Amino acid sequence: MAVIGKLFSRDNFRLSAVKHNIVKYSNTGIISIVNKRNGDNNYIKEIRAKNNWQSFTKRKLYTYNRNIEAMALSPLDPSSYSRPDSGLKVKLRIKYKTSPSATALQWLEPKQTSGKKYPYMFSQCQPIHARSIMPCQDSPAVKFTYTAEVSAPENFSVLMSAIRDGSNNTKTTFRQPVPIPSYLLAIAVGVLESRELGPRSHVWAEKEEIERSAWEFADTEKYLQAAEALCGPYQWTQYDLLVLPPSFPYGGMENPCLTFAGDRSQADVIVHEIMHSWTGNLVTNRNFEHFWLNEGFTVFLERKVGASLISDKDEARKSRDFNSLLGLQELTETIMSNLGPTNPLTELVPDLTNTHPDDSFSRVPYEKGSLFLRYLEDTLGGADTDQFKSFLFEYFKDSADQTKALNDVDWATWLHKPGMPPVIPEYDTSMTKAVKNVLLKINLNDTASLDYNDVISFSPHQMINLLQHLVDQDALPLDKLRTLGEAYRVSTSKNTEIAYRWLRICIRSRDENKLNDSFAFVNQQGRMKYVRPIYRDLYAWEDVRERTIENFLRNEPYMMHVSAYTIRKDLHIDV
Repeated sequence: MAVIGKLFSRDNFRLSAVKHNIVKYSNTGIISIVNKRNGDNNYIKEIRAKNNWQSFTKRKLYTYNRNIEAMALSPLDPSSYSRPDSGLKVKLRIKYKTSPSATALQWLEPKQTSGKKYPYMFSQCQPIHARSIMPCQDSPAVKFTYTAEVSAPENFSVLMSAIRDGSNNTKTTFRQPVPIPSYLLAIAVGVLESRELGPRSHVWAEKEEIERSAWEFADTEKYLQAAEALCGPYQWTQYDLLVLPPSFPYGGMENPCLTFAGDRSQADVIVHEIMHSWTGNLVTNRNFEHFWLNEGFTVFLERKVGASLISDKDEARKSRDFNSLLGLQELTETIMSNLGPTNPLTELVPDLTNTHPDDSFSRVPYEKGSLFLRYLEDTLGGADTDQFKSFLFEYFKDSADQTKALNDVDWATWLHKPGMPPVIPEYDTSMTKAVKNVLLKINLNDTASLDYNDVISFSPHQMINLLQHLVDQDALPLDKLRTLGEAYRVSTSKNTEIAYRWLRICIRSRDENKLNDSFAFVNQQGRMKYVRPIYRDLYAWEDVRERTIENFLRNEPYMMHVSAYTIRKDLHIDV
């Protein structure tokens, strides 16, 4: 199920007098929530606190001036506000203060930043952590517009998932006129600089990173225009980027008007986040059981947009299919090796009753969802048919709360059966042939003949494909491993996707010389896509298991909640 616009009656949030305290690791503020009653049976029933905000309400309801766990506003209670007429608006005003342990906020000490001089704070509300930083209905089914006024120390920049209306030395105002779900509320505070990327885009980063970031994301406007050609006009006015310190747990986060980028070296991640401006931000999953509607559509469209930037149609098709094959590799490892083919979490629409959405996070909604859409595309006649183009257009225009039924699709199997997809599309494999030839050479024990000329013409994605094959197969003998690393120059690669896979290959071959590099990687990286598999591989190496756990516990205080929470489970530490 998907939702678009205002499904529920939450009209507007106003965050006023929000104060950022970098010493006490807290934010204080007042939130005014405007509610509109849509029917005879609708009323405010209950508000639950998260033990991290102090509350009071006004407008003939209750008045609280103390910490609360929950308060019920039932029409059956004679002391409560009487049931209003349908269409009447009720304003709820709550004063709150966040806890230093609020799970959506990451507080960085100066030593954790590039400049090493000033602290830094940023948020990550997805999937259900917005409740830890403000009172809200923390469900993607509830959308709201908002305005905000935020105070921070002089010289600190404040950014939010909204349009900046103005700022002075200590106060910044924002407005978000397009309804968003709570998980897209975002804030960052730090000593930052910005550079213009295009007519509607700036990049923000610390001084030490700003010039490299501006160069890395110089093509942002080109990507936006390519996305608009496929999905229609961009509705969020501005598209800014914030390059975060490496403790950020994701490659990017699609906060409206301000994408959070966690890895400057992965510019293609930004195409993915741009596509979220339509899939996820505009058309949103009703709950996180349907997360594939956000991520599956986004990966699918990301690859279509990437292909559209290649002028040669045949090469564009090959490139798109090759990237889809890389995704299929990741999906296969996730289902067959990590989760298991009968695990309910490998269903496209898993039952998350009594399951935290953080526990269900994997590549399944991304890659299985994208593969399903590719199957639908093929079923409708291919990417260039009017029928499929109409399907996409209507999805974003006015049929955003439903998928179009196709009589010949086995929806139950695709959506509700665990394991690998029932059908794998017929991808073009021409770009994988050179990779398979090199892989065959490696596996035939022809170590002495390994030479850089074998891979000199490889694109980064082809090298990633080769290394993923080596991750998926039996461990290499140490002598072959080290010869390969030097001959193909992967042991010194600065590409994160390549370095990550190479470390996994080394760990599986029990190369003790790479242990320090492995620990350095997981300590410096926050992105769970990279850190969790390496921690799992290290845990499987019994001789270094204790050292692995010690390394994690030593660095856990510097991790964002979602990273620490999931890695604890990977390392079988009590949560």
